[in-house]
Amino acid sequence: MLDVALIRQDPERVDRALRKRAVDADLAHFLAMDTDLRRVRTQTEELRAERKKLSREVAQLEPASAQAAALRAESKTVGERLSGLETRLAGLEAACRDFLDGLPNLPDDDVAPGGKENNEVVRSAGEPPEFGFQPRDHVDLAQRLALIDYERGVKLGGSGHWLYRGNGALLEWALLNHFVDAHLRDGYEFVLPPHLLTYEAGYTAGQFPKFADDVFALEQGTRGPQRFLLPTSETALVNLHRDETLREEELPKKYFAYSPCYRKEIGGYRSAERGTLRGHQFDKVEMFQFTRPEQSEAAHAELLGKAEKLVAELGLHYRITRLAAEDTSAAMCKTYDVEVFLPSIDAYVEVSSVSNARDYQARRGNIRYRPAQGRPAFVHTLNASGLATSRLLPAILEQHQQEDGSVTVPEALRTWVKTDVLVPPS
Repeated sequence: MLDVALIRQDPERVDRALRKRAVDADLAHFLAMDTDLRRVRTQTEELRAERKKLSREVAQLEPASAQAAALRAESKTVGERLSGLETRLAGLEAACRDFLDGLPNLPDDDVAPGGKENNEVVRSAGEPPEFGFQPRDHVDLAQRLALIDYERGVKLGGSGHWLYRGNGALLEWALLNHFVDAHLRDGYEFVLPPHLLTYEAGYTAGQFPKFADDVFALEQGTRGPQRFLLPTSETALVNLHRDETLREEELPKKYFAYSPCYRKEIGGYRSAERGTLRGHQFDKVEMFQFTRPEQSEAAHAELLGKAEKLVAELGLHYRITRLAAEDTSAAMCKTYDVEVFLPSIDAYVEVSSVSNARDYQARRGNIRYRPAQGRPAFVHTLNASGLATSRLLPAILEQHQQEDGSVTVPEALRTWVKTDVLVPPS
């Protein structure tokens, strides 16, 4: 949620920032409603005070006296006026809240306007692998090495599902273990969140009400999904301190969580969507920080560095991309994607999004901290995939494949996979 004071003080700046996302918000209409809201709220408070005053005066008089009767009649008139104003106030509050709920976060000044075509590559690491043979794609390799059973995955869960088996399951679990160990070493607290979340969790994260149709809802309420399957652990982690005021010395708070992620993404037959690149369920480790505003930039850089290091430790060629405004999630002001190269499609696929929401989510979830001096203020929230596995595994298979069809296991994973090389089963 955007700061109402900012909209009041500098609507032109807010409008310019929103237009970078191609959002044309009628701020003039909102400001008119906001002015009316404040006027009606003041009038309502004045009438409530007047009614209380009349009640006190009546209590001091003889109940049957003419003066008491006159004051009761006056109090009734005030009450009728108050009832009308309270109805008006509730309507204005709902209208202003609905308007603010629909506004995305303001992109940072260095975020380019427009969509994917304006994403900016910040840097890359290494070079795309060169093969002295005809390389195979990740689907072919996974089937030859008996790592993933696509057909039985569809049989069990329907389109958009797969099944890890044998060394494939070990490789998947090795990635998760590697990430968990790395985050524990860096002092992050491990969290295993519920897979079922409430409407309030989706609202705080910035997904509801606008993107309520994107989740797997289990129960529908009057506002939207009353309970739903978590699309990412970020949705759970941002709610850990909802409606809390933290002590300044507690910050930054650093968490990471593992969970499957459930999304309404459909796998396809195009090469860019084959295998595990898109699906309804995938595994991910998510990093999250609650910080003071002045810590925000440093925290963003830390999370990006951690995600980048994890990819580098797998020996993969990758790049860092700063997303343009329209390609940035609605709740975020800036996002960097860590993208690994997939030779079979000659393209890069995202394995980590590293984002700063500043105080947008904190306002929605009423998450504050109490500084040593001054009034409580909203924290900043940041998240980063650390990492998602369903695109990492294809990149490992394709970038580390050998001419004989085997795949070299990254050294960082060998403790858990129990082998240096993946070979077809005998």
